[in-house]
Amino acid sequence: MTPGERERYSRQLLFAEIGECGQEKLLSSHAVIVGCGALGSVHAVALARSGVGHLTIIDRDFVDESNLQRQFLFEESDAAEAIPKAVAATRRLQRINSGIDVRGVVADLNPSNAEELIAGAQVILDGTDNFETRYLINDVAVSRGVPWIYGAAVASYGIEMPVIPGRTACLRCVFPDAPAGAQPTCDTAGVLNSIIAAIAALQVADAVKILSGRCDRVIPRITRMDLWNGAIRQTDQPDRDPDCPACAQRDFIHMNGEKRAPISLCGRNAVQIHVAPHPMDLDGLKRRLTALGEVRSNEFALRFAHPPLEMTIFSDGRAIIKGTTDPAVARSFYARYVGN
Repeated sequence: MTPGERERYSRQLLFAEIGECGQEKLLSSHAVIVGCGALGSVHAVALARSGVGHLTIIDRDFVDESNLQRQFLFEESDAAEAIPKAVAATRRLQRINSGIDVRGVVADLNPSNAEELIAGAQVILDGTDNFETRYLINDVAVSRGVPWIYGAAVASYGIEMPVIPGRTACLRCVFPDAPAGAQPTCDTAGVLNSIIAAIAALQVADAVKILSGRCDRVIPRITRMDLWNGAIRQTDQPDRDPDCPACAQRDFIHMNGEKRAPISLCGRNAVQIHVAPHPMDLDGLKRRLTALGEVRSNEFALRFAHPPLEMTIFSDGRAIIKGTTDPAVARSFYARYVGN
């Protein structure tokens, strides 16, 4: 470590469980954060300030005004300009800690890119809002033997669980299937920013243990809390399922793309449209759409409003249709104004 690093991380060096050896490991470590919304923005700023040397931040969305209540990295200007979250996060983190490497990736984690984007990770943090992506993370993590930290929060309730391949149960051992039926989301039940901070802090603590060489200190348990009621409950993780399709049978169906569908986005009354990645001529599209509705654009994306719907199109052709949770309506809107 340089003298500057010793001073910067001096309070962490004094913590005996990390010390100089652990800090050096943190400085050379690589964490991947999937989703830089509520949970992910806390992950990112905490790990950057802790001195994690390499951060990869993967996010498919852009900053919206409704994000500012709980997504701690972003500012009003990010929402006004509809900056992709991965870009806004990278810019802010580089100002917070110029001594680390931060790579923001504006993309939807999916079976075609997951292995490439997660390559080199020593830990993966879950900042997502849907079980489909979490099952994909679980498949990639288990197949590569990479620890990952599951977390979720809605209203005043949250849950956190570490997954250490080969040692603990994986996500599919604990949740063989995604919850059935309508589930509360930030859009329907709201969310307190305090539960976001609490669950993200638990995830970061487990990630720092892993990255500083103290994976033995990660306790295989499930933590549930409701901050409004003041209830905190911790239970041991179940044993690994000997018949688990993922960690026992190694049948990674989510990595193979067998469970892919349009995704409704938490808290956004929106649907993401997946297309085969291809370069999108945003300038040409802007000229074509200007006569048809309100158009705003930047170097990363184009936003087109034709009430009651609004579409944000990214440079790879992917789009987020706001104003509906019906995939059929979203696909129709995309096809009408962008093409099939």
